[in-house]
Order: sequence, then C-alpha cells, then structure tokens
Amino acid sequence: MLSISERLAKQRTLRDWLRWQLTQTDRTIRELEAEEKEEKRRRDVARAETMWKIQPARAVEGEPMLHRGGCGLYTGAGLLGAEEVVTALREFPGMTMCEICNPWGSLAGLGIEKPPPRRLPGGGAVQRNGS
Repeated sequence: MLSISERLAKQRTLRDWLRWQLTQTDRTIRELEAEEKEEKRRRDVARAETMWKIQPARAVEGEPMLHRGGCGLYTGAGLLGAEEVVTALREFPGMTMCEICNPWGSLAGLGIEKPPPRRLPGGGAVQRNGS
C-alpha cells in the first residue's frame, strides 16, 4: 500500500495531466469553432455569388440597378433568386446593370438578352474598353 505522501504525489501528477488535457481540449474546441465560422462565411459568400440584389432608383425618374449578390457597391436589401430577377426585369425593363459586378453575365443562361449600353445624361452611351 502507498503512503499518504505517495498518493498525494500521484494525485498532483494526475491533476497536472488533467490540466494539460483540458488545455489541449480547449485549444481544439477554439480551432474547430474558428473552422466552423470560416466554413459558414464561405457558404454565405458562395450563396451570395449565385444570387442578385436590386438597388432602388436614386431619383424619381431613374431606374433600379441590378447587382450580383456579392457586389460591394450596394450592400442593402436581401438576395434574390433567378425567378425574382426575371420578374423584376419584366417590371422594370429599363433596369440598369452594375458595371462593376456585371450581373448580366450570370443571367445569360436564363435567356435574358444583354442590355443596351447605359445612357449618360447627355444622351451618349457609356464607353467600355473593348466594346
């Protein structure tokens, strides 16, 4: 049989090992939580890239502007699916397309025709490189 001092030493060793084990487990939990957060962020970004959003017209006589879901130029409103965008394009045939995120490229597969170049206030068209 072990003496009290030997049993006490074993218990202290066990306590130290359990502390180390707890530290390792806490570290693993933090890493997994960070991975889970990053995975959710990536899923959200991927989802936004497959959807669209509509920026309301800035003036009463203006037209709304269509953006890809991940476009940073317009951060308001919720995301829309293809069917909702087609409906919006029917409702606002003069809707402009963001020239930064180019949402038309992702709508071409839905049978939506490429919109004409955007008109400037003086009546001229926006000049694009390579157009």
